[in-house]
Amino acid sequence: MNAPERAALVEDAVAARVAATIRADVRAMGAYAVAKADGLVKLDAMESPYRLPATLRDAMAAAVAAVPVNRYPDGSSDAVKAALRRTLDLPAGAGLMLGNGSDELIQIITTAIAAPGACIVAPDPTFVMYRVNATLAHARYVGVPLSEDFSLDEPALQAAIARERPALVWLAYPNNPTGNRFDRAAVERIAASAPGLVVVDEAYYAYAGDSFLPRVLEHPNLVVVRTVSKIGMAGVRLGYAAAHPAWIAELDKVRPPYNINVLTQVVVPVLLRHGALLGEQAAAIRRERARMAAALAALRRVTVFPSHANFLLVRVPDAGRWFGTLREAGILVKNVDGWHPLLANCLRITIGTPAENNAVLDALSRYA
Repeated sequence: MNAPERAALVEDAVAARVAATIRADVRAMGAYAVAKADGLVKLDAMESPYRLPATLRDAMAAAVAAVPVNRYPDGSSDAVKAALRRTLDLPAGAGLMLGNGSDELIQIITTAIAAPGACIVAPDPTFVMYRVNATLAHARYVGVPLSEDFSLDEPALQAAIARERPALVWLAYPNNPTGNRFDRAAVERIAASAPGLVVVDEAYYAYAGDSFLPRVLEHPNLVVVRTVSKIGMAGVRLGYAAAHPAWIAELDKVRPPYNINVLTQVVVPVLLRHGALLGEQAAAIRRERARMAAALAALRRVTVFPSHANFLLVRVPDAGRWFGTLREAGILVKNVDGWHPLLANCLRITIGTPAENNAVLDALSRYA
């Protein structure tokens, strides 16, 4: 048997073992795709476009240089928690748990509630990882379509809660990929009627102008999840969940030990000491969001949806062609056409620097 024949036999054997071993629903899934952005203006992932100033980079480098990387990090991440408590409008007595980004927190929370027969309810469309983690945890996922203007269809959502008795309800506030902030009173009514846990995902809190974090202890079943990724620290991978300590105590049992690496644990407190700078950057992004919304709305055949996040959802005549036009101009945005019927011909555009935003407007104005 020659080498190509042996290789073909191995390939066949691997395929057979994979099919016999890996869950069918996992094999049917697609991996979460992260687009390569080398050489492109990156406006597809809701990151802050602003780099840190040199003085802050130097302070961060000094902190990292002193890290004993041969040792495990602090398993409870006490220094990071203390830094967050100093900077958050967190009620006294609220519990706090950290995750490797809010993605890990979504996974932890889903795992903790996923008893046999457990149901998870969320608006649709919303952040895709709610559904992905429900599938992996063998929980039943029920998506409730938003209204055509992307507001909550509260009667439909309340009906789903009454019918399904979900163990978990996800509410992104503001929502991704639509960008809008749901009616606060409706969110509170949903929290009051839900029999299980309600998680308000505030990934875009710095741009939203509202938050449930200060009142997290006023609801017996509320958890607020956030990330520092959208305020200039996407690379450190840190998320945090706040709730009554009884909830955090249970969720913490699912959290892997040492899930926050030692580099993140020393860098984040340094960055949070410069909260004023991060706030100024967020304010600049909010100003650019308003300018971009007005300029895009002035283009022929473009609809801009209201946003309380650091991105805009826009509807164009042909999302594929307009996405390609931006790509040819060296700009990467997110084409969400096909994700959900409500998102037909929609692009999601992260707010960048003024120069990056001008490049988007120039490319689209020539095409529109």
